[in-house]
Amino acid sequence: MTFLKSSSENKFFNFSLFLLAGLLISCSNEVDKTATYEVFKPNKFVDPFIGTGGHGHVYPGATVPFGMVQLSPDNGTSGWDWCSGYHYSDSLVAGFSHLHLSGTGIGDLADILFMPVNKEIDLTVPVNERTDIPYLSGYSHENEEASPGYYRVFLQDFGIDAELTTTKRTGFHKYTFEEPGEQSVILDLGFSINWDKPVETKIIYEDERTISGYRHSTGWAKNQKVFFVARFSKPIRKYNLFSNRQKSEGIQVEGSHTSAQFFFADEANNELQAQVALSSVSIENANENLKEDEKKHFGQVREEAESLWNSALADIQIETPVDSLKTIFYTALYHTQLAPVTFSDVNGEFRKENDSIATANDFVVYSTLSLWDTFRAEQPLLTIIEPDRVSDIINSMLEYYEVNKSLPVWTLYGNETNTMTGYHSIPVITEAYFKGLRDYDVEKAYQAMKTTMMQDARGLDFYKEYGYVPYDKLDESVTITLEYAYNDWCVAQMAKALGKEEDFEYFLKRSKAYQKVFDSETGFMRGKSSDGISWNEPFDPKFSRHRENTDYTEGNAWQHSWFVPHATEDFIALHGGAENFTNMLEQLFTESSEITGDFTSADISGLIGQYAHGNEPSHHIAYLFNRAGKPWRTQFWIREILRTQYNTTPNGLSGNEDAGQMSAWYVFSSMGLYPFNPASAEYEVGSPLFERSTLNLPNGNGFTIIAENTSEENIYIQSATLNGEEFDQTSISHDQILDGGELKFIMGPEPNKNWGVVSNQKK
Repeated sequence: MTFLKSSSENKFFNFSLFLLAGLLISCSNEVDKTATYEVFKPNKFVDPFIGTGGHGHVYPGATVPFGMVQLSPDNGTSGWDWCSGYHYSDSLVAGFSHLHLSGTGIGDLADILFMPVNKEIDLTVPVNERTDIPYLSGYSHENEEASPGYYRVFLQDFGIDAELTTTKRTGFHKYTFEEPGEQSVILDLGFSINWDKPVETKIIYEDERTISGYRHSTGWAKNQKVFFVARFSKPIRKYNLFSNRQKSEGIQVEGSHTSAQFFFADEANNELQAQVALSSVSIENANENLKEDEKKHFGQVREEAESLWNSALADIQIETPVDSLKTIFYTALYHTQLAPVTFSDVNGEFRKENDSIATANDFVVYSTLSLWDTFRAEQPLLTIIEPDRVSDIINSMLEYYEVNKSLPVWTLYGNETNTMTGYHSIPVITEAYFKGLRDYDVEKAYQAMKTTMMQDARGLDFYKEYGYVPYDKLDESVTITLEYAYNDWCVAQMAKALGKEEDFEYFLKRSKAYQKVFDSETGFMRGKSSDGISWNEPFDPKFSRHRENTDYTEGNAWQHSWFVPHATEDFIALHGGAENFTNMLEQLFTESSEITGDFTSADISGLIGQYAHGNEPSHHIAYLFNRAGKPWRTQFWIREILRTQYNTTPNGLSGNEDAGQMSAWYVFSSMGLYPFNPASAEYEVGSPLFERSTLNLPNGNGFTIIAENTSEENIYIQSATLNGEEFDQTSISHDQILDGGELKFIMGPEPNKNWGVVSNQKK
């Protein structure tokens, strides 16, 4: 089955008709025919501040779905909880930059910083710490607001109301000066936080309303080149340019650290607007990107951004009497569409990390591919609500593959960062193929998968030699082994589908590598020596050490011993059967939450026992009860996670958002489904939270999940039907969802230990 591409506007139109028809059908004949129905506007339930506190690492600023520009405030602080540039605990702002990361555990970007001020600023002063920034301003959350596509804050030190909105490739600023007088804007290309460091920057005065330039930097992305063009609503009457904090004459300035202050005429009018377009390729391309939007005014762009978000969020409609649940759900759905981000220009050009310029003629190139996180639920969600983007993402990965002859691991601004373990481009491609998304060169994609897994980099040489990664050869050996085993299984499935029998047998055999690191004595996956016999001693399943001298990635044995999504029947058998398996699984959630060790990973958060919902390796675990014949325990623990790990405060995420994965887990699980093994093109059933969830599918069908009697107490499935027929299983296929229809659950306060059990024992 292949999806037809459909615009977000068409999706919203179809959904509005669907909603209206449903309302009319459900109403009695006595309903007043003159009654009007409010157009569904889910953006009103979104709170972009959720996740900006705690360890969520989310930015609150303005963007459109999957937009190139993320225009958001920067506090000016370097630190782990400021990876997005902003943290809700802060009260100072250094300005508004145009590129941001949503929920990552490493900080970068914050490029092209603008800050409005009402007086001349000395930009020659050295800045050794945040408080040295001469244009810093205080702000209060009482004078700050955000909604999808819009952000506003009052700058207390300068008496300026700053508003932000965006199109796909252009940021729009609107500054309202409280008092008559100097109207000015700082541009600081030397501003940086966390890993980022500028190496070459340039500012050009083009004419009285236009400036341009570039910022080249190194950091997490080693070769990041951002070009920009900015156009102002008022003429520039004078300007000061600075290179490495020294004032410079002329109409342009270059250096590793350049900055400028622009002063504007017509102080009697207290409003100043700016349009800032970006490109990874050139100033000329940034100018072309700007031309798409330069005739628009701020209010129009804000309305268009709001409309785009309403359309994107209307893909799913939930019904619940609990407003806080609507806020959590639609904010989560919003977060799942912040990344990946558009990377190619309006003419299709984009820059690769080797500085070659390529052109995508028939697809959009995306970057910010946090694949270790997003292959689990974020990418599967996109196969339902944004299938056309999935093929574009795969085409993007194949473009990046051309540089290193290896599929991406974690791509940031076109750069391969090699962050995290495994090669999870591979399950993304396999999942897309088996879900009928094939708007890319399938044979090329398969060869890229095979070539990637046959190389010697990143421990694959040891994996091929020993059949696992020995702990005395490489850190994080257990996690790497388990993830490579899953990657191999995905390659095997693609090989089989394409008729490559020899490859299928080879990779299927390798996919059993998990067996070699399973210790039947303890029940844990453990580091094994290259001698093939001895385990890494001493062993403490609660022990964590971050990244070095450890067998596990950002976790411990309790959290990483469950990743065998492709062979659960054999995995359960290794434990001695379902009863032993579920006993240990239950212990995971009830064990004490103590994490031992001196250099534990900060990523271990959101603990329920040793289960760590704040980091992705735990996300599939509660669904394992389904596979072991106790689906009512999946139902119990899923509801417990939904209840305790998400809320409506800035601390509403229990760990890093990680480019949409933390929120995608909520979107799926709250509806009662989860892509346990994404590449299988199936979804496990959990415990639906809402009375009704309706998927408005791009193919024009609607799929509705009904949970009759659902409540905080009624968490257990008593019975189910699919399109009126008995449904007694804990999984449903992607094709069944695409066909549309109704999946109905009857919920109750006590578990039905017979429902969904027999079918799963056959898996």
